[in-house]
Amino acid sequence: MVWKMSSLRWLGMAAVFLGSAAAGQSAAPGAFTLQQALSYPFVSEIAGAPDGSAIAWARTVKGVRNIWFAAGPAFAPRQVTPYTADDGQEVTQLTFAPGGRALVYVRGGDHDANWPAQGGLAPDPAAGVEQPLVTIWSASLTGGAPVKLAEGDAPAISATGRLAYIKDGQVWTAPLDPAAKGAAKPERLFFDRGKDEDLRWSPDGARLAFVSGRGDHAFIGVYAGKDQPILYFAPSTGRDASPRWSPDGSRVAFTREPGEGGPPRPLLTETPAPWAIWVADVASGAAHEVWRSPRTLEGSFPEVENGANLAWGAGDQLVFLAEMDNWPHLYAVPAAGGAARLLTPGAFMVEHMALSGDRRFVIYDANTGAAADDADRRHLFKVGFDGSAPAPLTAGDSLDWSPATAGESDVAFITAGPRAPPAVAVVGLDGAGRRTLDAPGLATAFPADALIAPRLVSWTAPDGLVVHGQLFQRSDGAPVKPGVIFVHGGPPRQMLLGWHYMGYYSNAYAVNQYLAAHGFVVLSVNYRLGIGYGRAFQHPAHAGPWGAAEYQDVLAAARWLQKAPGVDPARIGIWGGSYGGYLTAMGLARNSDVFKAGVDLHGVHDWTAELAHELPPLGRRYETGDREAAMRTAFASSPDADVATWTSPVLLIQGDDDRNVDFQQTVDLARRLDARGVDFEELVLPNEIHGFLRYDSWLRADTATVDFLDRKLGVSGQ
Repeated sequence: MVWKMSSLRWLGMAAVFLGSAAAGQSAAPGAFTLQQALSYPFVSEIAGAPDGSAIAWARTVKGVRNIWFAAGPAFAPRQVTPYTADDGQEVTQLTFAPGGRALVYVRGGDHDANWPAQGGLAPDPAAGVEQPLVTIWSASLTGGAPVKLAEGDAPAISATGRLAYIKDGQVWTAPLDPAAKGAAKPERLFFDRGKDEDLRWSPDGARLAFVSGRGDHAFIGVYAGKDQPILYFAPSTGRDASPRWSPDGSRVAFTREPGEGGPPRPLLTETPAPWAIWVADVASGAAHEVWRSPRTLEGSFPEVENGANLAWGAGDQLVFLAEMDNWPHLYAVPAAGGAARLLTPGAFMVEHMALSGDRRFVIYDANTGAAADDADRRHLFKVGFDGSAPAPLTAGDSLDWSPATAGESDVAFITAGPRAPPAVAVVGLDGAGRRTLDAPGLATAFPADALIAPRLVSWTAPDGLVVHGQLFQRSDGAPVKPGVIFVHGGPPRQMLLGWHYMGYYSNAYAVNQYLAAHGFVVLSVNYRLGIGYGRAFQHPAHAGPWGAAEYQDVLAAARWLQKAPGVDPARIGIWGGSYGGYLTAMGLARNSDVFKAGVDLHGVHDWTAELAHELPPLGRRYETGDREAAMRTAFASSPDADVATWTSPVLLIQGDDDRNVDFQQTVDLARRLDARGVDFEELVLPNEIHGFLRYDSWLRADTATVDFLDRKLGVSGQ
């Protein structure tokens, strides 16, 4: 659950497949097991060396996380970490050390949490008897076991090989080679009164820029040595973020939003959230505004992956992402100031981006292309700062995302398809020479040939909005099958026509494939509030706790599925996690006449309790704005408000160390259902977080999900 009430900020395939031998040994259609479906490898992160000479990526197979490395131009994959356990410890934030000698990374933590656990404890999903910690490690690229460098997070390495990182909200440093003679122990690099984040070394490694969070405001600071005070750029009542050094190290660009204050902003209606881009001179500390957003809803700070995506391009131009024409697009503005120029026109969204090594091009993924259904895919494109039009780098039924610079003429990225799970690929900046890097590890029993390509469908909600989804339907088996609605979480997410770039939704894709192969017809719903269809679609009126307008899209999907050929209209189920759990509970509470069974994974059931994390406590100020009316609306938009009409059976699943949705939400709903005699079952996973960290946890949850839907909708006996 990443819904934020205050800001909503919250990512031919035969040739792309991971290995022809594995494809040839896939299970026959309909015969594969859930374990086989979940045996897919998943690439969660990709990073390029600063000089473009190599790439690295984090790859998980059945819960075992490892780092892989490939040097150009051959890009032959090689595993560089030796992990073998499904221990639930994340491997994130891959960072190359200078000279390509080592990779620094973080083990542990929950980097998708809305709030930390009580006491600041790191997740312990394997229920180990030793307290796990968030730690920084170094893996040699020339051989040898990984070395622990320090306890901490968010590593940043300078061009001179200096490591800085975050520990307890402060900036620390540690040697990259702790075994070297005379190596210092980890120590705090400097004191800052704020809570520090987003560390950025200058190109020469002499200075460190960072964000100093001060609660209702934030500064950009620069550390230049123990004998100099911290330099803060144009300190104000605003919230400054995203410091980015100019290539010559003389300036720092950053974003500025208004600080928290003023009269209470309305909760029930959206208001503009303006922002600006500033550039500071490092020598003097002076800063000035170079661009300001229009004071419109479309000009609001972008609530997309990585926010403004600010970067310094060629020709002394800044590139950033904004939604000024209703779509998340890239813009360029002179660093000296001026009008912003649209780089990526069209009715599509830009999501992930990277600069080419010479900064002449922006490489990005977007949901557009030559095919009519590319709105539910991702492809790679490049666009220059010279006014030339964007050019495609990939196409077809593949899904391609997260570009990373890989030399002067190549770009690396993550790729997948309807049947092929995520892998790493490389393509030339001219769009030629595409190849998938063949890393071992795909289980020979993975049922690639047994999977189907979902089909894009659409329907119209009662208020006239056109809504899209993916239909998983096989022609074999019973002539009439039960239907299942799947609702994603987020809600700023988009389910796709293939394996997803987020591990949570790749799991859901595997489950939907399994359900379709074992007697169900599945419709995955991209309801309003989601991304991919424009800002207005993502920011509808009266949605979420302010009216649940998106529920009509889900109910309309079920009505559409009831009329679809080959579907039994009397046997419609629903399942989803996080925000999808909320919508599952809404369906069962409001329309048990339609939804005959459901599986609710860590959903919100009472918005008023969840809002306690987002709204300031009463008494801090006299003015309350529309808070009282908003809280009434929030409860009316909650499943708890309609529990009296809930009659269908439900399976409730949640980990009790959830940092995105309080476990109390499930505890409370269970008591309400029990009091009313509603048939419910529970699966509680001790110590697990919101996005389960262990393969074993997903296997248990997914097994319980398909078993429950099978039993309640009667697949086995049809």
